[in-house]
Amino acid sequence: MEQKFFTWDNFVDGFGKEMVSAEDVFDNMVKSGLKDNCLTKMDFTFISDKKENLQKLGEFIKSHYPYSVQEVKKYGKLWEINGETNEIPMTADNLLYWGLDMYKRGYEFDAKLDAYGGPFDPKDQKFPEIDSSKADYYFDKGLECYNNGDLSGAIFNWTLTIQIDPTDPNAYYSRAIVKNELYTWKSALKDYDKAIEIAPKFVSALINRGGLKDENGDYQGAIADYETVLKLDKLDAEEIQQAYFNLGNTYYNLNDKKRACENWNKAFENGAEYAKERINEHCI
Repeated sequence: MEQKFFTWDNFVDGFGKEMVSAEDVFDNMVKSGLKDNCLTKMDFTFISDKKENLQKLGEFIKSHYPYSVQEVKKYGKLWEINGETNEIPMTADNLLYWGLDMYKRGYEFDAKLDAYGGPFDPKDQKFPEIDSSKADYYFDKGLECYNNGDLSGAIFNWTLTIQIDPTDPNAYYSRAIVKNELYTWKSALKDYDKAIEIAPKFVSALINRGGLKDENGDYQGAIADYETVLKLDKLDAEEIQQAYFNLGNTYYNLNDKKRACENWNKAFENGAEYAKERINEHCI
């Protein structure tokens, strides 16, 4: 098995440090005069022990993000690649999620995010338009970013949507999905909470929140969310299937095999063919 330069253990061990690093960079920018949402380009550097890792990472970034990337060059015994982002509306949270996004992408190509910074002119700061006419624009831009694989760009745009219209449940729901993909499940949970507070019958948000609770050991909370879904009117077949199937999974995690099988069977009876595998494995 090929030895990795940046292992999963390295990734996990460095995750908290990456969050602290983003906070330190942002604090230094604020001391230099940065105001929230100042449009700022970030420069960044990745390192790896294999040139081809960085070449593939560079191609990925150029095809999924509106960033510029330079050629890979030698860095002592290692290799490095440098790049620059488009203009990011800079806040503490946005810098954090951008840093985690790049950290995650580096890991995926066996490379490490080594350094970054955001040079800007404190006397010439530009800001995105924040008015009611732009809410749909930023929401749609967030979807475009997400579909392109630009996770942090999606967060930036949905955060702007929320600043303009803090009652938009879809913006909180969408942002929660990305936050969870960037391993910040507690923050994702808060966004699901807000989406459901605004729209109590938001089925997808309830199912996703239930899944997130289940993954993190809050089994009773997950059950409550799935049961809330199943009490709602006008559910489509897929929503019924998913709620019963997930409910079965949560009961299985609670070692209640009887209730797990009951719910997997209900999922199957409602058309969830994928439940058959669980039924065959655990219920027959």
